[in-house]
Amino acid sequence: MTRHPGTNPPPFDTKVAETKESYLLLDQTYCYPRGGGQPGDTGTIISGGTPVSTLHEVLPGEMILHPVDDVGDFSIGQEITCEIDVKRRNGHTLMHTSQHIFSALAEDIWGAETVGNQIGAEQSRVDLLFDNKEVFDPDVLVDAVNSVIGSNVDVNVHEWDRGRIMEHKQMRHTKFMHRIPETITHLRVVEVEDVDLCPCAGTHASNTSQIPTVRYIGKKNKGKGRLRVSYEFE
Repeated sequence: MTRHPGTNPPPFDTKVAETKESYLLLDQTYCYPRGGGQPGDTGTIISGGTPVSTLHEVLPGEMILHPVDDVGDFSIGQEITCEIDVKRRNGHTLMHTSQHIFSALAEDIWGAETVGNQIGAEQSRVDLLFDNKEVFDPDVLVDAVNSVIGSNVDVNVHEWDRGRIMEHKQMRHTKFMHRIPETITHLRVVEVEDVDLCPCAGTHASNTSQIPTVRYIGKKNKGKGRLRVSYEFE
């Protein structure tokens, strides 16, 4: 299994490689760690067929950190099963893909750049930077997003080298690339066909038909040219 599914992730078997403070470091993991505006996975740790600990929100690090109730309940080399909270993961996955569509269309319609986002399982927000934020019309944006969602658009995940990413004319959101060490030669690129193409490590749907339609919640002014726009699933 080289790529764990974005939705409905099955349990996976692994071993405890190390313990650190209140965290388990695992031999291999398919848990998503908090990052990129997307919360980390949670779930249950099972050993010998019996649940032994809650898996609290998974965090990033040199090795991915899996917070548990008590690391003293585990030993190095112990075989365990991680059961990801499927409902929570699915919500974040579908929201993250909808956010890509939301951001891409805001840029296409008004040239509004996404400068921040926070993804939730049921509600999300996107910070958009406008030359003139008076042009923003939530009905126009939501109608456009829901049109894409209802069009059965495939979502593809690629592993591309840095040169291909930087040279691609349709690539979005590459301003952060200079912060990634040059030793990382390939990055994950998410493509919503004919809608969005950008580097992203988050979890995503395989087709927009999996995503519920979205509904506008409201906006907040966050400074010159900047709007925080919130939306939820219908």
